[in-house]
Amino acid sequence: MLIAKVIGTTVSTIKDETLKGCKLLILRQTEVDGIPFGKPYVAVDTLDAGIGDLVLTAHGSSGRLTAITKNKPVDAVIMAVIDHLAVNGDVPFKKE
Repeated sequence: MLIAKVIGTTVSTIKDETLKGCKLLILRQTEVDGIPFGKPYVAVDTLDAGIGDLVLTAHGSSGRLTAITKNKPVDAVIMAVIDHLAVNGDVPFKKE
């Protein structure tokens, strides 16, 4: 699992038939304090996350284990929206 921030949306009218109806969001992996790094990537949203949300993502074959993504050509899926993170007694992120 990776922590990522939702930074945008993706619209695709032409796509694999099995992905019709799937919401696709653009994410960037983050540090525990929510600061993004690395390249953006697209994930299927199974939870109605929104821009600015910090989320947990599953990748590879694990990304195809949700009810929405089963047997679909998916490499990344949003599987949780984070309310807050606690690390070594500190709270570097708390959803407002």
